[in-house]
Amino acid sequence: MIRGAGMWYSQLYTNTQPQNVVGNINHPHEGNVGFDIDDNTQISDIGIFGMTTNRANRGHGLNGRFGKNTKISNVWIEHVNVGAWVGRDYSDTPAYWNPGDGLEFTGMRIRDTYADGVNFSNGTRNSRVFNSSFRTTGDDSLAVWANPYVKDQNVDIAHDNRFSNNTILLPWRANGAAIYGGYGNVIENNLIADTANYPGIMLATDHSPLPFSGTTTVSGNGLFRTGGAFWNEDQEFGAITLFPSTKDIVGVTIRDTEISDSTYDGIQFKTGGGNMPNVAITNVRIDKSNNGAGILAMSGARGNATLSNVTITNSRDGDIEREPGTQFTITGQ
Repeated sequence: MIRGAGMWYSQLYTNTQPQNVVGNINHPHEGNVGFDIDDNTQISDIGIFGMTTNRANRGHGLNGRFGKNTKISNVWIEHVNVGAWVGRDYSDTPAYWNPGDGLEFTGMRIRDTYADGVNFSNGTRNSRVFNSSFRTTGDDSLAVWANPYVKDQNVDIAHDNRFSNNTILLPWRANGAAIYGGYGNVIENNLIADTANYPGIMLATDHSPLPFSGTTTVSGNGLFRTGGAFWNEDQEFGAITLFPSTKDIVGVTIRDTEISDSTYDGIQFKTGGGNMPNVAITNVRIDKSNNGAGILAMSGARGNATLSNVTITNSRDGDIEREPGTQFTITGQ
């Protein structure tokens, strides 16, 4: 257990940029600032301040396998590559592999990163981030990535993780919150605002994840001024976007959510190599999609969604748009 006197009083600093650290601590899943974490670790009431100056230089605030029942609370992390990267690739360091299980982050303040705020990778399960604050992250502020570099791909699939009651502001690259594969994962009761170029919430199968299965739930969130254009403005993203780039996205429920003042569409179903069957959209209000529709199905999208008590107002391109050639159907209202 490590407990400081508070994030304003107990602080770790480095004056060394990650690429200049000796002793191999600059491994991609290592950090030069904070802690390498294993089972049953408790860390609270400290600040961690790095010297990362570009996305390639790594340097994480918290990293390691995390293991079972680790609790991280009231930690301020700033100027690192990733705030907390949970897990090591089994193929890289098998002796140190152990998935996060029962992990909790609460009261976190993560600022000014070059990549993710918190990434639940490497088979993380039964874990959550709640009552925390994220601002100006350089990749997903919160992510579940069911990555394939695990011990057993049939067992070690990211599942039953929750992102709850968080505030996410101004991600300058990528999403407010994202889920890439797995099952039983939930994004709920978060405030997400002012994304620079990506969705507020994305469900996707890029980054080669293990498949979606079971259910994935997006519930009770408020999204304000989210979505944007990226990749030389070749891709325009909705406030909530489903992107089955390589595999199907199944079992999705979007409910009890407010989407307002989106850069492009409120909810967007993108063209990809996978299908999006039986999406349930319930008790959702979409207002003012500035450069798009309330709900958009792109030309190559496949699947179907059922709407129940969905209200759409003031969208430039109308309430629901199905681009020519789409195989995605939308029923209900």
